[in-house]
Amino acid sequence: MEINKQILEFIDDGRCFAVALVLKTEGSAPRKAGTKAVIEESGKIWGTLGGGKVEAEAQRQAVEACRSKNPVIFDVRLYGESRDEETPICGGSIRILIDPAAFRDRAAYAESAKALEERRRGALLTRVNCGNKTDVEVKWVSEEDIRVDGSFADAEELIACLQKERPGLLKEESTESGGFCETFIEPVIPRPVLLIIGGGHIGQALAKHAALAGFDIAIIEDRQEYAQGELFPEGALIHCGDICQEISDFSVTEDTYIVIVTRGHRHDAEALEGCIGCGAAYVGMIGSKRKVALIRKSFIENGICTEAEFDEVFAPIGLDIGAETVDEISVSILAEMISVRRNKVSGCRCEQRSMR
Repeated sequence: MEINKQILEFIDDGRCFAVALVLKTEGSAPRKAGTKAVIEESGKIWGTLGGGKVEAEAQRQAVEACRSKNPVIFDVRLYGESRDEETPICGGSIRILIDPAAFRDRAAYAESAKALEERRRGALLTRVNCGNKTDVEVKWVSEEDIRVDGSFADAEELIACLQKERPGLLKEESTESGGFCETFIEPVIPRPVLLIIGGGHIGQALAKHAALAGFDIAIIEDRQEYAQGELFPEGALIHCGDICQEISDFSVTEDTYIVIVTRGHRHDAEALEGCIGCGAAYVGMIGSKRKVALIRKSFIENGICTEAEFDEVFAPIGLDIGAETVDEISVSILAEMISVRRNKVSGCRCEQRSMR
């Protein structure tokens, strides 16, 4: 998403550049569909298309496109026969669009940037008309419009891309000139929010690693000494006060990930009671299998939640990577959250999971 903001800045600065967008890949390729970079008329690149021959060819094509003002699509086959050849030996192919006229689509990029600031979801649709001449048009569409406006013939495909947070390519009928049209769907998704309940050592380490992985960070802590800004990444939102009240006041969405790592089992249980069934993408609680089993039994017997609701909690928390240190434990938690985000993994009973 940062590259789209950069495109908007380049447009407003009046700079001459081309947008390079990976439309499609097959087999093994250095980057996936949806990868985007900005290439200046000098060939300087912002972002990456995977380096090597692919990126070098994109830079060459971009320099030429900036000169001619014409967009171009090219394919690179990665089927070299040996390591001594110049042709990459990945065993796949990659198709890249070079568009030197992104300034014409400023409104679309501006709308996508505004949507991100307001934490709204949507998609940039890049329509490519390939015939005697290649034409490119970028359009912004919000998730609300897709769901409400019945005019979108491919609404189901658009919604699926947003739900999966993965791009898509819609092929359309051939044109009168013998060419074809296709539309690339680029989901525009706000950065997920990681709410860490507990600002101790694990909370601090997790905040640091998760910020690098693209999460916005929020902290809830009831101890003033553990709610200091210098303990957490720049921009982290820190809420210091009664934990249950702070949880109640926090706005949880489908993009919220919650990690409970307070200073003791009683506080963990109280925090979990406020989070269970809240609609977050992920709720995880630290603790041994015995601790989790006891809390689970208490919650179900006291009617706090059902068995099915507790089974959606990731507890004990983190992937089983043999973590021992604070940083290793935080990495195991982050890896689990990424798996939930990218692979749509759901929680399950602690006795069914191989954990610490």
